[in-house]
Amino acid sequence: MNLLESIKPGMMGEVSIVVGPDQTVGHFVPGMPMVYATPMMILLMEQASGEAITSRIPEGYVSVGIEVNVRHLAATLVGCTVRAVARVTEVRGRSIAFDVEAWEGDRKIGDGTHRRGVVNVAEFQKRLAGS
Repeated sequence: MNLLESIKPGMMGEVSIVVGPDQTVGHFVPGMPMVYATPMMILLMEQASGEAITSRIPEGYVSVGIEVNVRHLAATLVGCTVRAVARVTEVRGRSIAFDVEAWEGDRKIGDGTHRRGVVNVAEFQKRLAGS
């Protein structure tokens, strides 16, 4: 049995947030503008990717981010809603590739690719305890 046989290209996930002050560049770096921070956009893209596949991953396994390649295309202000969308493009071994985008309304604010690896939770915790 293939661990990820139920995950197919084209599957999609989507999540949204309202940008708060604690998600801005200015929150992390005093004196910088209070606009949506790139690491927060990447987190939302990762969450959308997880949303696309989590229900299809066997019990006892989780997906973890292993590669990110994104562009942050436009600034977004506090109070605006950002929506991230992820689409599975490839399943290879224990990893899944995604195309990811972030949107504020009809305006694309970010895009790129993301890859998640699927790991056995018990084995992962054992490795962490041994390090």
